[in-house]
This record gives sequence, structure tokens and C-alpha cells, in this order.
Amino acid sequence: MSPRVTIRLRPLGATFEVRRGDPLQDVLFAHGVEFPCGGKGKCKGCRVRILEGTLPVTPEQEQMLSAEDLHTGWRLACQCFAEEDLTLEMAQWEASILGDETPFSFQPRHGLGVAVDVGTTTLVAQLLDLSSGDVLAVRTALNHQARHGADIMSRIGFAVSNREPGRLTGLIRVQLGRMIEDLLVAAGKQGCSVEDCVLVGNTIMHHLFCGLDVRPLSHFPFSSETLGACTFAAEILGWNPGIHGIRFLPCIGSFVGSDILAGVYARGIGRTDNLVGLIDLGTNGEIVFGHRGKAICASTAAGPAFEGARISMGMRAATGAISEVHPKDGTIACHVLGNVTPRGICGSGLVDAVATGLNLALIQPGGRLSDGGSSLMLKPPVRISQTDIRELQLAKGAIAAGIRIILQEFGAGTGDVGEVVLAGAFGNYVDIASARRIGLLPFPEGKVVPAGNTALLGAKMALFCEPGEWETASTRIHHLSLSERPGFQEMYVENMTFPKIESV
Repeated sequence: MSPRVTIRLRPLGATFEVRRGDPLQDVLFAHGVEFPCGGKGKCKGCRVRILEGTLPVTPEQEQMLSAEDLHTGWRLACQCFAEEDLTLEMAQWEASILGDETPFSFQPRHGLGVAVDVGTTTLVAQLLDLSSGDVLAVRTALNHQARHGADIMSRIGFAVSNREPGRLTGLIRVQLGRMIEDLLVAAGKQGCSVEDCVLVGNTIMHHLFCGLDVRPLSHFPFSSETLGACTFAAEILGWNPGIHGIRFLPCIGSFVGSDILAGVYARGIGRTDNLVGLIDLGTNGEIVFGHRGKAICASTAAGPAFEGARISMGMRAATGAISEVHPKDGTIACHVLGNVTPRGICGSGLVDAVATGLNLALIQPGGRLSDGGSSLMLKPPVRISQTDIRELQLAKGAIAAGIRIILQEFGAGTGDVGEVVLAGAFGNYVDIASARRIGLLPFPEGKVVPAGNTALLGAKMALFCEPGEWETASTRIHHLSLSERPGFQEMYVENMTFPKIESV
């Protein structure tokens, strides 16, 4: 019996060999199969269908999949092993990973530099000529850690409970080291030294890359004492010894990382007379406002609804996802990425769907479906459930309450804000009008603008700054703990309802 088996993926057309007995979770992640629950068999995000070959049915699959699904060959990839040649059907998806090409002023220096945005789901690395500021090469990838959990809390849970506490650290270090090597090859600079390498990311990514203990972030009061910048020699990371000046920028708070610090620096938050904000919408929503030398930030547990997770038919913004929903002639019209049969809905589509439901009086301001049903059909077979709407209410209520609490610190209201920039992928794609309609971004029209990957922009700017400048910058931002703020819970509940009319 051969020690290797062949796996074919349809409709991707990919064919590759793996070791007999390898977990499908390990071999399919790189080909687009997601594992939202970290491979615990508690969701259906990793479904694949057998076209040729066999995969045994486990108790976890009998519990999660219907008898019809099992009969027609559907399986949970996280519960299966490659014991024989297989042909599997998987829904092809193409994820758009947000880079950055924003020009900025700098003081030229010699050599090459690398800026890296270490995201929970995606990674972006750029190679720069430090004498000209030109981007010589770009590499993007899914974070290999994501096979052990789609969101940061799942990632923390794996790190705390796993018998290999350094596994997530090893995964990200190896992957980024290879990405930097790929950058040099792509730019024709193989063998050249890298003078400086700056990494930014949320606090969990900071801790996992740096090999710091994440256990304090897994339980109340969710506080870590190791938030400062970390510097490394390439040999410690297992990287090419020609890579120098490796540093992960400091975090601002236990759930406000250096990605936000980089965005604040890049956008000049707090350095003007106008009150300006930066908001990054995700599982952990980060909010910063500032003016006249003062900046206040906070994080709020919005949950993964904005990323399509914990939604009954939720998925990432990829082929087959409903990404836009709008009313048309009194009915619901949808746009599907890739112009294919829809297979789910992403975060921006969910916000649109609820906004459309409100505008068509299909959803009540309290969040109930007007017909008393349990779900709202968008485009067959995709629908959103009453529970999905509640998940969005929880997420948007947390963000809206956090915004109002921080503005209170400035003695201001939403009408006093000069501009709000939306950072990150979700902020780049969400429809601002829909976000205003559901009360997620309660600012006057025209005040909210997408800003792209501000974390990567800030990381590039850091290549031209003295390292200590970022430690100083982090101390200028006051971190506000919303959970300890009087009145936050009441404001959170108040902001869970949807506006009756577009009144912001």
C-alpha cells in the first residue's frame, strides 16, 4: 500500500498528494476550506462532498449533518482523514485581501524594509526600497493559524488548551519567514539583506507571534501586562539571518493592538483640532477618537457577525457570498460574488440585508421579523434567520454604545465629529448607508469614509521612524475599559434596537 494518496478538488481543479492518514483539516485549509470552530466539529463551515472515494461518518457528523446530507456525500472535513484517493467537491472561493498603496512622506534611508500586517485571518507583507519608498513586491496569504479557529477567542482557546502551547507561535513564525523570502525572490533581491522589518497586529497576534502567554486574555479581567514592543534576531525566529531589525510594534491595550496604533499614527488621529475617529469593525471592534493632542480608545466584544461567522449561512466575502442586498420594486435584490449560485452571506451582505428588511418593513425596529416567521429569504437557497438578526443587533449595539461612551469623554456627540475613518477589510466593503440605517455608525451623512488597510500603511511609515517613537506614541493614547464604565450596559441594550427611520 502506497504511503501517499491523491486528493482532487472540484471545481478548483487542484490535484495533490498527501501522506496517507493525514487529517483533512491540515491539507485542505490552504485550498479554501475554512474551519470556523477550530476543527472541533461544532459548526458546518468545513463541509466537503465526496465525489470519489469514501470518508467514514463520525458521531460528530451525524449530530451536525442531516441524514440527507450524509447520504449525498457531505462530510465535515475537520473530522476526516485521507486514508485513500479522494475527489471532493468544495465551493470555490476567492478572498480579497486588503493591501495598501497610499503615498506618504518619509526621510529616505538605505536598504530594503518589510512591513507586515499580521491579521487573525489574513496576512499582508510588502517589500520596500527604503531609499525611494517604492513597494517592490507584495505577498498575501491566509493565516495558517486559522485552521485552529476563525476568530481570536477560538485562537486563544486553542492556545490555552492545546498540549503544544507553542504550535500557533511556530505556525505564524514559519509562515511569515517564508513570505519574506518570497518577497525577495519576487523582487529579484534574493540574497540581499533586509535592514528593517516591522510587524503590526491585534494583541492576540502580538502575543502569539512573540511567544507570550495568552492565558491572562482568556479570563476576567482580560488583561495582559506584556503589551510592549518585541524585538527579535532572525535566528530566534528561524528566519534568514540576513533579515535585521525585526520588531512587533507595541499594543495600546489588552484588546487594542499595534494594528490600531499604526492606523492612529497613519491617519493623524489626535493631532488636529477636529474631532476625528478610527473604527475597525470585527469580532473585537476597536474604536479611537481624538483631537488637540488627546486620543481615547476602547475595544468592544462585537462578536463575529461582521465576518459572517456564527451566522446560519454566513461565510467570508468570497465566491458564492451574497455581498450586497438592496430593495428593488418592493422586493429584495442581491449581488453574489462571482455571479454564481449563492451559498451564503458575508458580513457586508448581512448589514445590507437587515437594512433592506427595515426599509421594506419586513423587519421591525426591535429586530423581529414582521411576519412572525423564523427566517427571511434573500436569494434561494440563502436566507437569514431571526437568530442571525439578533447576532447583528448584539454586534452593532456594542459598537454604537462604545462610540457614544468615548464621545462622552470629549463632551461631544456624533454630530460634533469631523470625520470617521473605517479601517480594515469589512470597513472597506460595507455600505455606509446600510450601516447608518441599522444604527451601526450613527454619524451624519458624509462623515464616514473607508480608509483601507491603515495598519499596513502605519507599519510602512514605521520603517522610517526611530523605534522608540512608537513606544512614546502608544503612551499618548488613553485606553478606556468599557466594561468598567458606569452606564455602558444600559447604553449597550439601548443601542441594540434599530432606528425607526434614518434619523442619524
